[in-house]
Amino acid sequence: MKLLRVGTAGAERPALLDAEGTLRDLSGIVPDIDGALLADDAALGRIRSAAQAGELPALDAAGLRVGPPLARIGKVVCIGLNYHDHARETGAEPPTEPVIFFKAADTVVGPQDTVLVPRGSAKTDWEVELAVVIGRTARYLESHEEALAHVAGYAVAHDVSERAFQIERGGTWDKGKNCETFNPLGPWLVTADEVPDPQDLALRLWVNGELKQDGTTAEQIFPVAEVVRYVSQFMTLYPGDVINTGTPAGVAMGRPEPKPYLRAGDVVELEIEGLGRQRQEFKDA
Repeated sequence: MKLLRVGTAGAERPALLDAEGTLRDLSGIVPDIDGALLADDAALGRIRSAAQAGELPALDAAGLRVGPPLARIGKVVCIGLNYHDHARETGAEPPTEPVIFFKAADTVVGPQDTVLVPRGSAKTDWEVELAVVIGRTARYLESHEEALAHVAGYAVAHDVSERAFQIERGGTWDKGKNCETFNPLGPWLVTADEVPDPQDLALRLWVNGELKQDGTTAEQIFPVAEVVRYVSQFMTLYPGDVINTGTPAGVAMGRPEPKPYLRAGDVVELEIEGLGRQRQEFKDA
């Protein structure tokens, strides 16, 4: 299933995109798309049954904002330097264990919402990423099979980053990762049954129409199953938590000088095979 949330910010309603591309209203069946729903097999079954029976009313998508596909996110766990080609382009040694940092849940916005270039920014960068959405409480998982069984679905994430804040200002990476609007998510939460192999997905990103990133999740140093298993050794993952799994080569930081960092007026578009497409206009904060 392709689950999403539509409407004005803070007042989104749950919806489903059916196989014919028609938007269907879920508000008569479930109150929202969140961790509680993803952990409720019976509620997900009701959605599937209603969709298959043609019982869901259609929504007019014209002019309708698409919000983040997940409400009340608990935490956004991020994996740094998780693509072989990205490590090569930045001159970094591939990590021997996953690099973990966090984004606050309030950085998450809709896939077409405006992204703000922070005040004082000189190095705002783009990163297309596969987001993993947790559907079952996960702690101390022992195998890759067990890890994938705890995944509810997948989405497109844009891990917008300010490199000077991240790298040149001391401390941890968090200062360059948690600026307002720095995690567009969606358009859909695609349930795991529609993604048979998360290591076989194409990722692409364009800036002002120019292709910048053209990669594949096959390049991940630590695949999705290992990332989920590994993270569960250090923290409990709950339904509705999100893991951003890293970005392939092609970011501004990895390009020759003068590096083409983002400015107000730029337009970024990104997509992952089968998971949908995003578009953001950048403006000054």
